Amino acid sequence: MKELQHINKYFYKYRYRLIIGIIITIVAKIFTLYTPRFLGASINVVASRANGDISDEVFQKELAFNILLLLGAAVIAGLFTFLMRQTIINVSRLIEYDLKNEIYQQYQRLSLSFYKSNRTGDLMNRITEDVSRVRDYAGPGLMYTINMISLFVVALFYMFSTAPVLTLYTILPLPVLSVLIYYISAVIHKKSTIVQEELSALSAFTQEAFSGISVIKAYAIEPKTQAGFNQLSISNREKQIDLAKVRALFFPLMVLLIGISNILVIYIGGNQYINGEIEEIGTIAEFIIYVNMLTWPVATLGWVTSLVQQAEASQKRINEFLKQEPEIKNLNHEHSELNGEIAFDNVHFTYPDTNIKALKGISFSVNKGETLAIMGKTGSGKSTILDLIGRLYDLEAGDILIDGTPINQLNLYDLRNQIGYVPQEAFLFSDTIENNIRFGKEDATIDDITAAAKSADVHKNIVKFKKGYQTILGERGITLSGGQKQRVSIARALIKDPEIFLFDDCLSAVDTETEEKILKSLFKVSKGKTTIIVTHRISSAKNADKIIVLEDGKIIQSGSHETLMSADGYYRNMFENQISKKELK
Repeated sequence: MKELQHINKYFYKYRYRLIIGIIITIVAKIFTLYTPRFLGASINVVASRANGDISDEVFQKELAFNILLLLGAAVIAGLFTFLMRQTIINVSRLIEYDLKNEIYQQYQRLSLSFYKSNRTGDLMNRITEDVSRVRDYAGPGLMYTINMISLFVVALFYMFSTAPVLTLYTILPLPVLSVLIYYISAVIHKKSTIVQEELSALSAFTQEAFSGISVIKAYAIEPKTQAGFNQLSISNREKQIDLAKVRALFFPLMVLLIGISNILVIYIGGNQYINGEIEEIGTIAEFIIYVNMLTWPVATLGWVTSLVQQAEASQKRINEFLKQEPEIKNLNHEHSELNGEIAFDNVHFTYPDTNIKALKGISFSVNKGETLAIMGKTGSGKSTILDLIGRLYDLEAGDILIDGTPINQLNLYDLRNQIGYVPQEAFLFSDTIENNIRFGKEDATIDDITAAAKSADVHKNIVKFKKGYQTILGERGITLSGGQKQRVSIARALIKDPEIFLFDDCLSAVDTETEEKILKSLFKVSKGKTTIIVTHRISSAKNADKIIVLEDGKIIQSGSHETLMSADGYYRNMFENQISKKELK
Protein backbone atom coordinates (compact mmCIF):
# COMPACT_ATOMS: atom_id res chain seq x y z
CA MET A 1 0.00 0.00 0.00
CA LYS A 2 3.06 2.26 0.15
CA GLU A 3 2.80 3.32 -3.51
CA LEU A 4 -0.92 4.09 -3.18
CA GLN A 5 -0.20 6.65 -0.47
CA HIS A 6 0.33 9.09 -3.33
CA ILE A 7 -3.44 9.43 -3.89
CA ASN A 8 -4.21 10.01 -0.20
CA LYS A 9 -4.11 13.74 -0.99
CA TYR A 10 -7.09 13.21 -3.30
CA PHE A 11 -8.98 11.28 -0.64
CA TYR A 12 -8.37 14.25 1.65
CA LYS A 13 -9.49 16.66 -1.06
CA TYR A 14 -12.82 14.85 -1.38
CA ARG A 15 -13.04 13.87 2.29
CA TYR A 16 -16.49 15.38 2.85
CA ARG A 17 -17.98 13.41 -0.02
CA LEU A 18 -16.34 10.26 1.30
CA ILE A 19 -17.59 10.86 4.85
CA ILE A 20 -21.13 11.29 3.51
CA GLY A 21 -20.65 8.12 1.46
CA ILE A 22 -19.51 6.17 4.53
CA ILE A 23 -22.50 7.40 6.57
CA ILE A 24 -24.87 6.43 3.74
CA THR A 25 -23.21 3.00 3.53
CA ILE A 26 -23.66 2.34 7.25
CA VAL A 27 -27.32 3.41 7.10
CA ALA A 28 -27.88 1.19 4.04
CA LYS A 29 -26.37 -1.82 5.85
CA ILE A 30 -28.44 -1.21 8.98
CA PHE A 31 -31.64 -1.31 6.93
CA THR A 32 -30.37 -4.27 4.91
CA LEU A 33 -29.86 -6.26 8.09
CA TYR A 34 -33.43 -5.62 9.21
CA THR A 35 -34.47 -8.09 6.50
CA PRO A 36 -33.31 -11.28 8.31
CA ARG A 37 -34.66 -9.98 11.62
CA PHE A 38 -38.15 -9.38 10.18
CA LEU A 39 -37.95 -12.67 8.28
CA GLY A 40 -36.93 -14.50 11.47
CA ALA A 41 -39.80 -12.80 13.32
CA SER A 42 -42.22 -13.92 10.58
CA ILE A 43 -41.03 -17.53 10.90
CA ASN A 44 -41.50 -17.30 14.66
CA VAL A 45 -45.07 -16.06 14.08
CA VAL A 46 -45.73 -19.02 11.77
CA ALA A 47 -44.22 -21.41 14.36
CA SER A 48 -46.37 -19.86 17.12
CA ARG A 49 -49.51 -20.32 15.02
CA ALA A 50 -48.55 -23.91 14.24
CA ASN A 51 -48.14 -24.59 17.96
CA GLY A 52 -51.51 -22.93 18.66
CA ASP A 53 -49.94 -20.18 20.77
CA ILE A 54 -51.72 -17.38 18.87
CA SER A 55 -55.04 -17.02 17.06
CA ASP A 56 -55.52 -16.67 13.29
CA GLU A 57 -56.38 -13.00 13.61
CA VAL A 58 -53.22 -12.21 15.59
CA PHE A 59 -51.21 -14.40 13.21
CA GLN A 60 -52.44 -12.54 10.11
CA LYS A 61 -51.91 -9.09 11.67
CA GLU A 62 -48.37 -9.85 12.90
CA LEU A 63 -47.37 -11.56 9.66
CA ALA A 64 -48.74 -8.67 7.54
CA PHE A 65 -46.98 -6.16 9.78
CA ASN A 66 -43.64 -8.00 9.51
CA ILE A 67 -43.98 -8.24 5.73
CA LEU A 68 -44.63 -4.48 5.47
CA LEU A 69 -41.61 -3.76 7.66
CA LEU A 70 -39.51 -6.12 5.54
CA LEU A 71 -40.56 -4.38 2.29
CA GLY A 72 -40.01 -0.92 3.81
CA ALA A 73 -36.53 -1.86 5.03
CA ALA A 74 -35.68 -3.30 1.58
CA VAL A 75 -36.83 -0.13 -0.23
CA ILE A 76 -34.91 2.19 2.12
CA ALA A 77 -31.80 -0.03 1.94
CA GLY A 78 -32.02 0.00 -1.87
CA LEU A 79 -32.32 3.80 -1.95
CA PHE A 80 -29.33 4.32 0.33
CA THR A 81 -27.30 1.73 -1.64
CA PHE A 82 -27.99 3.75 -4.80
CA LEU A 83 -26.85 6.94 -3.06
CA MET A 84 -23.76 5.11 -1.78
CA ARG A 85 -22.71 4.19 -5.31
CA GLN A 86 -23.42 7.69 -6.61
CA THR A 87 -21.30 9.25 -3.87
CA ILE A 88 -18.25 6.98 -3.69
CA ILE A 89 -18.00 6.02 -7.39
CA ASN A 90 -18.25 9.69 -8.37
CA VAL A 91 -15.30 10.41 -6.06
CA SER A 92 -13.25 7.80 -7.93
CA ARG A 93 -14.02 9.54 -11.22
CA LEU A 94 -12.92 12.87 -9.77
CA ILE A 95 -9.68 11.26 -8.53
CA GLU A 96 -9.14 9.74 -11.99
CA TYR A 97 -9.57 13.19 -13.54
CA ASP A 98 -7.12 14.79 -11.09
CA LEU A 99 -4.53 12.02 -11.45
CA LYS A 100 -4.62 12.13 -15.25
CA ASN A 101 -4.13 15.89 -15.14
CA GLU A 102 -1.25 15.52 -12.70
CA ILE A 103 0.45 12.98 -14.97
CA TYR A 104 -0.12 15.09 -18.09
CA GLN A 105 1.27 18.19 -16.39
CA GLN A 106 4.31 16.16 -15.33
CA TYR A 107 4.79 14.91 -18.90
CA GLN A 108 4.86 18.53 -20.07
CA ARG A 109 7.33 19.52 -17.35
CA LEU A 110 9.83 16.81 -18.23
CA SER A 111 12.69 17.61 -20.60
CA LEU A 112 13.16 16.50 -24.18
CA SER A 113 15.65 13.79 -23.18
CA PHE A 114 12.86 12.06 -21.23
CA TYR A 115 10.88 11.51 -24.42
CA LYS A 116 13.94 10.23 -26.22
CA SER A 117 14.38 7.48 -23.63
CA ASN A 118 10.70 6.49 -23.22
CA ARG A 119 8.31 5.03 -25.78
CA THR A 120 5.06 6.81 -26.58
CA GLY A 121 2.97 3.66 -26.15
CA ASP A 122 4.28 3.18 -22.61
CA LEU A 123 3.57 6.82 -21.73
CA MET A 124 0.03 6.44 -23.07
CA ASN A 125 -0.51 3.20 -21.16
CA ARG A 126 0.42 4.80 -17.85
CA ILE A 127 -2.03 7.66 -18.27
CA THR A 128 -4.85 5.36 -19.43
CA GLU A 129 -4.64 1.72 -18.28
CA ASP A 130 -2.63 2.36 -15.12
CA VAL A 131 -4.86 5.25 -14.04
CA SER A 132 -7.93 3.07 -14.67
CA ARG A 133 -6.55 0.43 -12.30
CA VAL A 134 -6.01 3.12 -9.64
CA ARG A 135 -9.55 4.40 -10.22
CA ASP A 136 -10.90 0.88 -9.61
CA TYR A 137 -9.14 0.94 -6.25
CA ALA A 138 -10.43 4.42 -5.36
CA GLY A 139 -13.99 3.59 -6.47
CA PRO A 140 -15.28 0.00 -6.42
CA GLY A 141 -12.39 -1.18 -4.24
CA LEU A 142 -13.03 1.47 -1.59
CA MET A 143 -16.82 1.18 -1.85
CA TYR A 144 -16.91 -2.59 -1.40
CA THR A 145 -14.40 -2.39 1.44
CA ILE A 146 -16.55 0.15 3.30
CA ASN A 147 -19.61 -1.92 2.43
CA MET A 148 -17.99 -5.10 3.76
CA ILE A 149 -16.74 -3.53 6.99
CA SER A 150 -20.10 -1.84 7.65
CA LEU A 151 -22.00 -5.06 6.98
CA PHE A 152 -19.70 -7.13 9.19
CA VAL A 153 -19.81 -4.68 12.09
CA VAL A 154 -23.59 -4.29 12.01
CA ALA A 155 -24.26 -7.97 11.30
CA LEU A 156 -21.94 -9.23 14.02
CA PHE A 157 -23.51 -6.81 16.49
CA TYR A 158 -26.97 -8.22 15.72
CA MET A 159 -25.69 -11.81 15.68
CA PHE A 160 -23.84 -11.57 19.02
CA SER A 161 -26.81 -9.89 20.65
CA THR A 162 -29.04 -12.78 19.49
CA ALA A 163 -26.84 -15.90 19.85
CA PRO A 164 -23.19 -15.30 20.80
CA VAL A 165 -22.08 -18.98 20.78
CA LEU A 166 -23.65 -19.64 17.39
CA THR A 167 -21.99 -16.44 16.06
CA LEU A 168 -18.54 -17.66 17.08
CA TYR A 169 -19.02 -20.92 15.20
CA THR A 170 -20.39 -19.03 12.17
CA ILE A 171 -17.34 -16.78 11.81
CA LEU A 172 -14.84 -19.58 12.57
CA PRO A 173 -13.72 -19.99 8.89
CA LEU A 174 -12.89 -16.27 8.50
CA PRO A 175 -9.37 -16.33 10.05
CA VAL A 176 -8.47 -19.16 7.66
CA LEU A 177 -9.71 -17.00 4.80
CA SER A 178 -7.59 -14.05 5.95
CA VAL A 179 -4.40 -16.11 5.98
CA LEU A 180 -5.07 -17.50 2.50
CA ILE A 181 -5.76 -14.02 1.15
CA TYR A 182 -2.52 -12.70 2.64
CA TYR A 183 -0.41 -15.24 0.76
CA ILE A 184 -2.34 -15.14 -2.49
CA SER A 185 -2.30 -11.31 -2.55
CA ALA A 186 1.49 -11.23 -2.63
CA VAL A 187 1.47 -13.47 -5.71
CA ILE A 188 -1.20 -11.31 -7.38
CA HIS A 189 0.83 -8.15 -6.77
CA LYS A 190 3.90 -9.63 -8.42
CA LYS A 191 1.99 -10.98 -11.41
CA SER A 192 -0.03 -7.74 -11.82
CA THR A 193 3.19 -5.76 -12.19
CA ILE A 194 4.40 -8.13 -14.91
CA VAL A 195 1.03 -7.92 -16.73
CA GLN A 196 1.09 -4.09 -16.79
CA GLU A 197 4.66 -4.10 -18.12
CA GLU A 198 3.68 -6.57 -20.85
CA LEU A 199 0.69 -4.42 -21.76
CA SER A 200 2.91 -1.34 -22.03
CA ALA A 201 5.27 -3.18 -24.38
CA LEU A 202 2.31 -4.27 -26.54
CA SER A 203 0.89 -0.71 -26.61
CA ALA A 204 4.26 0.77 -27.52
CA PHE A 205 4.78 -1.73 -30.36
CA THR A 206 1.29 -1.11 -31.74
CA GLN A 207 1.60 2.68 -31.58
CA GLU A 208 4.95 2.56 -33.35
CA ALA A 209 3.60 0.25 -36.05
CA PHE A 210 0.62 2.51 -36.72
CA SER A 211 2.83 5.62 -36.86
CA GLY A 212 5.20 3.94 -39.31
CA ILE A 213 2.57 2.08 -41.37
CA SER A 214 3.69 3.77 -44.62
CA VAL A 215 7.25 2.48 -44.13
CA ILE A 216 5.99 -1.00 -43.21
CA LYS A 217 3.95 -1.17 -46.41
CA ALA A 218 6.68 0.37 -48.58
CA TYR A 219 9.17 -2.29 -47.46
CA ALA A 220 6.56 -5.08 -47.49
CA ILE A 221 7.44 -6.13 -43.94
CA GLU A 222 3.86 -6.74 -42.80
CA PRO A 223 4.58 -10.45 -42.07
CA LYS A 224 7.59 -9.53 -39.94
CA THR A 225 5.60 -6.88 -38.07
CA GLN A 226 2.72 -9.32 -37.59
CA ALA A 227 5.15 -11.90 -36.21
CA GLY A 228 6.52 -9.35 -33.73
CA PHE A 229 2.99 -8.40 -32.66
CA ASN A 230 2.02 -12.08 -32.29
CA GLN A 231 5.04 -12.74 -30.11
CA LEU A 232 4.15 -9.86 -27.78
CA SER A 233 0.46 -10.87 -27.80
CA ILE A 234 1.28 -14.47 -26.89
CA SER A 235 3.55 -13.32 -24.08
CA ASN A 236 0.85 -10.94 -22.83
CA ARG A 237 -1.78 -13.68 -23.06
CA GLU A 238 0.32 -16.11 -21.05
CA LYS A 239 0.97 -13.52 -18.32
CA GLN A 240 -2.75 -12.63 -18.20
CA ILE A 241 -3.74 -16.30 -17.94
CA ASP A 242 -1.11 -16.84 -15.26
CA LEU A 243 -2.64 -13.98 -13.25
CA ALA A 244 -6.19 -15.20 -13.90
CA LYS A 245 -5.31 -18.66 -12.53
CA VAL A 246 -4.25 -17.14 -9.22
CA ARG A 247 -7.34 -14.93 -9.08
CA ALA A 248 -9.51 -17.97 -9.83
CA LEU A 249 -8.55 -19.46 -6.46
CA PHE A 250 -10.52 -16.82 -4.57
CA PHE A 251 -14.12 -17.54 -5.48
CA PRO A 252 -14.02 -21.32 -4.89
CA LEU A 253 -12.41 -20.63 -1.50
CA MET A 254 -15.20 -18.19 -0.65
CA VAL A 255 -17.91 -20.67 -1.63
CA LEU A 256 -16.25 -23.45 0.36
CA LEU A 257 -15.85 -21.37 3.52
CA ILE A 258 -19.37 -19.92 3.30
CA GLY A 259 -20.73 -23.43 2.79
CA ILE A 260 -18.90 -24.59 5.92
CA SER A 261 -20.41 -21.64 7.82
CA ASN A 262 -23.92 -22.63 6.68
CA ILE A 263 -23.38 -26.23 7.79
CA LEU A 264 -22.16 -25.01 11.19
CA VAL A 265 -25.23 -22.76 11.58
CA ILE A 266 -27.64 -25.57 10.78
CA TYR A 267 -25.84 -28.19 12.86
CA ILE A 268 -24.85 -26.09 15.89
CA GLY A 269 -27.99 -23.96 15.76
CA GLY A 270 -30.22 -27.03 15.43
CA ASN A 271 -28.62 -28.67 18.45
CA GLN A 272 -28.94 -25.47 20.47
CA TYR A 273 -32.66 -25.19 19.56
CA ILE A 274 -33.25 -28.81 20.53
CA ASN A 275 -31.40 -28.26 23.82
CA GLY A 276 -33.38 -25.08 24.49
CA GLU A 277 -30.33 -22.82 24.26
CA ILE A 278 -32.07 -20.97 21.42
CA GLU A 279 -35.68 -20.19 22.15
CA GLU A 280 -37.02 -19.47 18.66
CA ILE A 281 -36.61 -21.49 15.44
CA GLY A 282 -36.55 -18.23 13.46
CA THR A 283 -33.11 -17.48 14.87
CA ILE A 284 -31.57 -20.32 12.80
CA ALA A 285 -33.23 -19.02 9.63
CA GLU A 286 -32.07 -15.52 10.56
CA PHE A 287 -28.45 -16.71 10.93
CA ILE A 288 -28.55 -18.59 7.62
CA ILE A 289 -29.62 -15.33 5.92
CA TYR A 290 -26.88 -13.43 7.77
CA VAL A 291 -24.28 -15.91 6.54
CA ASN A 292 -25.55 -15.69 2.95
CA MET A 293 -25.70 -11.91 3.16
CA LEU A 294 -22.05 -11.97 4.19
CA THR A 295 -21.24 -14.22 1.21
CA TRP A 296 -20.98 -11.36 -1.31
CA PRO A 297 -18.77 -9.09 0.80
CA VAL A 298 -16.53 -12.04 1.69
CA ALA A 299 -16.44 -13.08 -1.97
CA THR A 300 -15.56 -9.52 -3.00
CA LEU A 301 -12.75 -9.51 -0.46
CA GLY A 302 -10.64 -11.50 -2.87
CA TRP A 303 -11.65 -9.29 -5.79
CA VAL A 304 -10.95 -6.12 -3.81
CA THR A 305 -7.58 -7.51 -2.75
CA SER A 306 -6.82 -8.16 -6.42
CA LEU A 307 -7.87 -4.59 -7.29
CA VAL A 308 -5.61 -3.17 -4.60
CA GLN A 309 -2.66 -5.24 -5.81
CA GLN A 310 -3.19 -4.19 -9.42
CA ALA A 311 -3.66 -0.56 -8.37
CA GLU A 312 -0.45 -0.62 -6.35
CA ALA A 313 1.46 -2.09 -9.29
CA SER A 314 0.00 0.59 -11.59
CA GLN A 315 0.59 3.44 -9.15
CA LYS A 316 4.18 2.31 -8.76
CA ARG A 317 4.66 2.69 -12.52
CA ILE A 318 2.95 6.10 -12.41
CA ASN A 319 5.10 7.23 -9.45
CA GLU A 320 8.25 6.38 -11.40
CA PHE A 321 7.43 9.23 -13.78
CA LEU A 322 5.89 11.58 -11.21
CA LYS A 323 9.07 11.43 -9.12
CA GLN A 324 11.31 12.37 -12.03
CA GLU A 325 12.59 15.93 -12.02
CA PRO A 326 12.93 17.81 -15.32
CA GLU A 327 16.53 18.44 -16.34
CA ILE A 328 15.58 21.88 -17.64
CA LYS A 329 14.29 23.99 -14.75
CA ASN A 330 12.90 27.50 -14.72
CA LEU A 331 15.26 29.36 -12.39
CA ASN A 332 13.62 32.77 -12.82
CA HIS A 333 9.91 33.23 -12.18
CA GLU A 334 9.99 36.96 -12.90
CA HIS A 335 8.88 38.21 -16.31
CA SER A 336 11.67 38.40 -18.91
CA GLU A 337 11.27 40.79 -21.84
CA LEU A 338 13.45 39.89 -24.85
CA ASN A 339 14.90 42.05 -27.61
CA GLY A 340 16.53 39.23 -29.53
CA GLU A 341 20.31 39.79 -29.23
CA ILE A 342 22.01 36.36 -29.12
CA ALA A 343 25.64 35.50 -28.29
CA PHE A 344 27.37 32.10 -28.05
CA ASP A 345 30.59 32.15 -26.05
CA ASN A 346 32.80 29.03 -26.34
CA VAL A 347 29.78 26.70 -26.15
CA HIS A 348 30.35 22.98 -25.75
CA PHE A 349 27.54 20.45 -25.77
CA THR A 350 27.29 16.66 -25.63
CA TYR A 351 23.96 14.84 -26.01
CA PRO A 352 23.33 13.05 -22.69
CA ASP A 353 21.49 10.07 -24.20
CA THR A 354 24.07 9.24 -26.91
CA ASN A 355 27.26 10.94 -25.61
CA ILE A 356 27.72 12.47 -29.06
CA LYS A 357 29.75 15.69 -28.78
CA ALA A 358 27.71 18.00 -31.00
CA LEU A 359 29.37 21.41 -30.36
CA LYS A 360 33.01 22.12 -29.61
CA GLY A 361 33.79 25.69 -28.60
CA ILE A 362 31.19 27.54 -30.71
CA SER A 363 31.27 31.36 -30.53
CA PHE A 364 29.23 33.86 -32.55
CA SER A 365 26.79 36.72 -32.05
CA VAL A 366 23.62 37.98 -33.70
CA ASN A 367 22.33 41.49 -33.12
CA LYS A 368 18.65 42.34 -32.86
CA GLY A 369 17.07 42.46 -36.32
CA GLU A 370 19.91 40.56 -38.00
CA THR A 371 19.61 37.31 -39.94
CA LEU A 372 22.12 34.52 -39.41
CA ALA A 373 22.37 31.53 -41.74
CA ILE A 374 23.99 28.32 -40.50
CA MET A 375 25.31 25.80 -43.00
CA GLY A 376 27.24 22.58 -42.82
CA LYS A 377 27.13 18.87 -43.43
CA THR A 378 24.62 16.55 -41.77
CA GLY A 379 25.57 16.03 -38.12
CA SER A 380 27.75 19.12 -37.93
CA GLY A 381 25.67 20.61 -35.05
CA LYS A 382 23.37 23.06 -36.87
CA SER A 383 20.06 21.93 -35.28
CA THR A 384 21.78 21.65 -31.90
CA ILE A 385 22.37 25.40 -31.89
CA LEU A 386 18.63 26.03 -32.35
CA ASP A 387 17.78 23.54 -29.61
CA LEU A 388 20.11 25.35 -27.23
CA ILE A 389 18.60 28.77 -28.04
CA GLY A 390 15.17 27.34 -27.17
CA ARG A 391 16.80 25.84 -24.05
CA LEU A 392 15.62 22.35 -24.86
CA TYR A 393 18.96 21.30 -23.37
CA ASP A 394 21.35 22.93 -20.90
CA LEU A 395 24.98 23.62 -21.74
CA GLU A 396 27.93 21.44 -20.91
CA ALA A 397 30.31 24.39 -20.92
CA GLY A 398 30.41 27.98 -22.15
CA ASP A 399 27.65 30.60 -22.15
CA ILE A 400 24.65 31.56 -24.24
CA LEU A 401 23.59 35.16 -23.66
CA ILE A 402 20.24 36.61 -24.67
CA ASP A 403 20.33 40.42 -24.46
CA GLY A 404 23.45 40.02 -22.33
CA THR A 405 21.76 37.72 -19.79
CA PRO A 406 22.76 34.03 -19.38
CA ILE A 407 20.00 31.98 -20.97
CA ASN A 408 19.36 29.91 -17.82
CA GLN A 409 18.68 33.12 -15.87
CA LEU A 410 15.76 34.06 -18.13
CA ASN A 411 12.19 33.01 -17.45
CA LEU A 412 11.98 29.76 -19.41
CA TYR A 413 8.39 30.27 -20.55
CA ASP A 414 8.95 33.90 -21.59
CA LEU A 415 12.01 32.78 -23.56
CA ARG A 416 10.10 30.13 -25.49
CA ASN A 417 7.08 32.40 -25.96
CA GLN A 418 9.35 34.89 -27.75
CA ILE A 419 10.65 32.27 -30.18
CA GLY A 420 8.96 31.21 -33.42
CA TYR A 421 10.43 27.78 -34.15
CA VAL A 422 9.98 25.76 -37.34
CA PRO A 423 11.60 22.30 -36.95
CA GLN A 424 13.13 20.13 -39.65
CA GLU A 425 10.24 17.70 -39.54
CA ALA A 426 7.01 19.70 -39.50
CA PHE A 427 4.54 18.32 -36.97
CA LEU A 428 0.87 19.10 -37.49
CA PHE A 429 -2.00 18.03 -35.25
CA SER A 430 -5.08 16.05 -36.26
CA ASP A 431 -7.19 19.20 -36.39
CA THR A 432 -8.25 21.81 -38.95
CA ILE A 433 -5.62 23.73 -40.91
CA GLU A 434 -6.99 26.90 -39.31
CA ASN A 435 -6.40 25.59 -35.78
CA ASN A 436 -2.94 24.27 -36.71
CA ILE A 437 -1.90 27.77 -37.74
CA ARG A 438 -3.72 29.37 -34.79
CA PHE A 439 -1.61 27.11 -32.54
CA GLY A 440 1.02 29.85 -32.68
CA LYS A 441 -1.44 32.52 -31.48
CA GLU A 442 -4.61 31.43 -29.72
CA ASP A 443 -6.50 34.70 -30.21
CA ALA A 444 -5.67 35.00 -33.92
CA THR A 445 -8.51 36.00 -36.24
CA ILE A 446 -9.17 34.33 -39.59
CA ASP A 447 -7.63 37.40 -41.26
CA ASP A 448 -4.44 36.90 -39.23
CA ILE A 449 -4.38 33.23 -40.20
CA THR A 450 -4.92 34.00 -43.89
CA ALA A 451 -2.15 36.64 -43.84
CA ALA A 452 0.30 34.19 -42.25
CA ALA A 453 -0.62 31.49 -44.79
CA LYS A 454 -0.04 33.94 -47.65
CA SER A 455 3.37 34.89 -46.25
CA ALA A 456 4.23 31.18 -46.11
CA ASP A 457 2.95 30.77 -49.71
CA VAL A 458 0.45 28.08 -48.71
CA HIS A 459 -2.82 30.05 -48.91
CA LYS A 460 -3.42 29.17 -52.57
CA ASN A 461 -3.06 25.44 -51.73
CA ILE A 462 -5.41 25.63 -48.77
CA VAL A 463 -8.27 27.36 -50.62
CA LYS A 464 -8.23 24.56 -53.23
CA PHE A 465 -9.32 22.05 -50.58
CA LYS A 466 -13.05 21.41 -50.46
CA LYS A 467 -13.32 22.75 -46.91
CA GLY A 468 -10.47 25.24 -47.16
CA TYR A 469 -9.08 26.23 -43.77
CA GLN A 470 -11.60 23.91 -42.09
CA THR A 471 -9.99 20.83 -43.69
CA ILE A 472 -9.24 18.23 -41.01
CA LEU A 473 -5.70 16.91 -41.28
CA GLY A 474 -4.84 13.27 -40.72
CA GLU A 475 -2.43 12.14 -38.02
CA ARG A 476 0.80 14.16 -38.14
CA GLY A 477 -0.66 16.17 -41.05
CA ILE A 478 -0.58 13.21 -43.44
CA THR A 479 -3.29 14.85 -45.60
CA LEU A 480 -0.74 17.42 -46.84
CA SER A 481 2.40 16.98 -48.91
CA GLY A 482 5.81 17.46 -47.33
CA GLY A 483 6.15 20.98 -48.72
CA GLN A 484 2.64 21.98 -47.64
CA LYS A 485 3.29 20.72 -44.11
CA GLN A 486 6.47 22.78 -43.93
CA ARG A 487 4.68 25.92 -45.13
CA VAL A 488 1.78 25.49 -42.68
CA SER A 489 4.40 25.08 -39.95
CA ILE A 490 6.08 28.31 -41.13
CA ALA A 491 2.70 30.11 -41.05
CA ARG A 492 2.24 28.90 -37.47
CA ALA A 493 5.56 30.53 -36.50
CA LEU A 494 4.91 33.75 -38.41
CA ILE A 495 1.50 34.37 -36.83
CA LYS A 496 3.15 34.28 -33.41
CA ASP A 497 5.10 37.46 -34.26
CA PRO A 498 7.98 36.65 -31.84
CA GLU A 499 11.25 38.48 -31.32
CA ILE A 500 13.32 35.51 -32.50
CA PHE A 501 12.69 33.27 -35.52
CA LEU A 502 14.40 29.86 -35.76
CA PHE A 503 14.03 28.05 -39.10
CA ASP A 504 15.59 24.59 -39.14
CA ASP A 505 15.99 23.61 -42.80
CA CYS A 506 12.25 24.24 -43.16
CA LEU A 507 12.29 24.76 -46.95
CA SER A 508 13.92 21.47 -47.89
CA ALA A 509 10.67 20.02 -49.28
CA VAL A 510 9.78 22.94 -51.58
CA ASP A 511 11.08 23.77 -55.03
CA THR A 512 13.47 26.68 -55.61
CA GLU A 513 10.78 28.94 -57.11
CA THR A 514 8.52 28.51 -54.07
CA GLU A 515 11.55 28.88 -51.83
CA GLU A 516 12.31 32.30 -53.36
CA LYS A 517 8.74 33.49 -52.74
CA ILE A 518 8.74 32.28 -49.14
CA LEU A 519 12.17 33.79 -48.44
CA LYS A 520 11.06 37.19 -49.72
CA SER A 521 8.02 37.02 -47.42
CA LEU A 522 10.13 35.81 -44.50
CA PHE A 523 12.65 38.63 -44.82
CA LYS A 524 9.78 41.10 -45.05
CA VAL A 525 7.87 39.68 -42.05
CA SER A 526 10.99 39.16 -39.95
CA LYS A 527 12.31 42.69 -40.51
CA GLY A 528 13.44 43.98 -37.13
CA LYS A 529 13.38 40.44 -35.72
CA THR A 530 16.37 38.23 -34.99
CA THR A 531 16.30 35.35 -37.47
CA ILE A 532 18.45 32.21 -37.62
CA ILE A 533 18.09 29.95 -40.64
CA VAL A 534 19.61 26.47 -40.79
CA THR A 535 19.88 25.38 -44.41
CA HIS A 536 21.74 23.31 -47.00
CA ARG A 537 20.88 25.72 -49.82
CA ILE A 538 22.98 28.73 -50.74
CA SER A 539 19.82 30.41 -52.05
CA SER A 540 18.41 30.42 -48.50
CA ALA A 541 21.63 31.72 -46.94
CA LYS A 542 23.01 34.29 -49.37
CA ASN A 543 20.83 37.20 -48.26
CA ALA A 544 21.57 36.73 -44.56
CA ASP A 545 23.56 39.39 -42.70
CA LYS A 546 25.93 36.73 -41.36
CA ILE A 547 26.70 33.16 -42.37
CA ILE A 548 28.58 30.53 -40.36
CA VAL A 549 29.65 27.14 -41.65
CA LEU A 550 29.96 24.21 -39.24
CA GLU A 551 31.96 21.02 -39.49
CA ASP A 552 32.19 18.41 -36.74
CA GLY A 553 30.78 20.82 -34.15
CA LYS A 554 33.20 23.68 -34.98
CA ILE A 555 32.88 26.89 -37.01
CA ILE A 556 35.16 26.59 -40.02
CA GLN A 557 33.94 29.70 -41.90
CA SER A 558 32.02 32.87 -41.07
CA GLY A 559 31.11 36.12 -42.78
CA SER A 560 28.73 37.53 -45.37
CA HIS A 561 27.94 35.88 -48.71
CA GLU A 562 30.42 38.10 -50.53
CA THR A 563 33.16 37.46 -47.96
CA LEU A 564 32.74 33.69 -48.09
CA MET A 565 32.60 33.67 -51.91
CA SER A 566 35.93 35.45 -52.05
CA ALA A 567 37.71 32.67 -50.18
CA ASP A 568 38.25 29.00 -50.94
CA GLY A 569 36.32 26.65 -48.71
CA TYR A 570 33.10 24.78 -48.04
CA TYR A 571 30.75 27.69 -48.82
CA ARG A 572 32.12 28.52 -52.29
CA ASN A 573 32.41 24.85 -53.17
CA MET A 574 28.78 24.35 -52.16
CA PHE A 575 27.73 27.39 -54.21
CA GLU A 576 29.55 26.17 -57.32
CA ASN A 577 28.14 22.66 -56.86
CA GLN A 578 24.54 23.90 -56.55
CA ILE A 579 24.96 26.30 -59.53
CA SER A 580 26.29 23.45 -61.70
CA LYS A 581 23.31 21.28 -60.75
CA LYS A 582 20.93 24.09 -61.78
CA GLU A 583 22.69 24.39 -65.13
CA LEU A 584 22.46 20.65 -65.70
CA LYS A 585 18.71 20.83 -65.12
